[in-house]
Amino acid sequence: MFTNIRIINKDKLKGVFFGQAIGDALGLGTEFMTKAEVGKHYPDGLNDYAQIVQDYHRLRWEKGSWTDDTDMMLCIAESIVKNKGVDLPDMAQNFKQWFLQHPMGIGRHTYKVLCLGDYVEKPQQAAELVWNMSGKKSASNGAVMRTSVVGLLKEDVEKHAADICRLTHADPRCVGSSVIISALIHSLVYEERLLPLEKLIRIGRRYDERIEPYLKLAQADTLKGLDLDDEASMGYTLKAMAAGLWCVYHARSFKEGLLAIVNEGGDADTNGAVAGSLLGAKYGHDAIPPQYIEGLTRKDMLWRIIERYLKIYNFTDEV
Repeated sequence: MFTNIRIINKDKLKGVFFGQAIGDALGLGTEFMTKAEVGKHYPDGLNDYAQIVQDYHRLRWEKGSWTDDTDMMLCIAESIVKNKGVDLPDMAQNFKQWFLQHPMGIGRHTYKVLCLGDYVEKPQQAAELVWNMSGKKSASNGAVMRTSVVGLLKEDVEKHAADICRLTHADPRCVGSSVIISALIHSLVYEERLLPLEKLIRIGRRYDERIEPYLKLAQADTLKGLDLDDEASMGYTLKAMAAGLWCVYHARSFKEGLLAIVNEGGDADTNGAVAGSLLGAKYGHDAIPPQYIEGLTRKDMLWRIIERYLKIYNFTDEV
């Protein structure tokens, strides 16, 4: 499927991978905190891995480590480079193998889907079963958090983003938000342009009418309307989507946008992963502060997957 119809921007591709991982790792520092608690622990704001408080939740990770968000993105990326395209059964197998290693931080919805005995054979059916059992109310952010790499595909991004989302998340809000983030990354990486709000609204309407209000909230001057630290809704897929969109429409730099998100608290590692991937796609790897790259504990893993990714795009020079 990797024809030479379009040429990928290598710096922006690297920005997507590193932006996601950095947003995830830094966001862990404020995950599940209210904004008031963020202010208490980080009076001048969280802006570096070294500051991350080592409480009961965060002590499980070394400072500079990403969480399940980026782990699952890498499950997708590994499958794409292995198959030189999208192979849904192989991705489902990657998810299951990752799950069997007892990863930290896995979301409740994703856990319920992946623990089903026949998940690998029938992943989308398993996801729909769990969604139906929730009364069709479960619209968690476990798919949108990992979708950034789908936007790097050359073709059929909307179809692939929807199909990959449905490997674990059947709710149309999850599908629509994953498509929107993937489409925006694709546009930034291949065309170096932001998709206009009207285009995103049209995409959202194809999936669920509840998406549009969050797209409009992303246009507001501040993040206040998103209530990212609200305990009852902090894991909502549309909040993660809107937080990421807010950054690319308002922030003047990678750092400015990411710090705005992580210092809001809430599900900050996921919000940071989505925002970081978009900011990386907008500004590129070279615009990311070096300390954020160097401070990642598993950055060599990212470089390896990037090198493999570039080879399937017929780039063989060093990254």
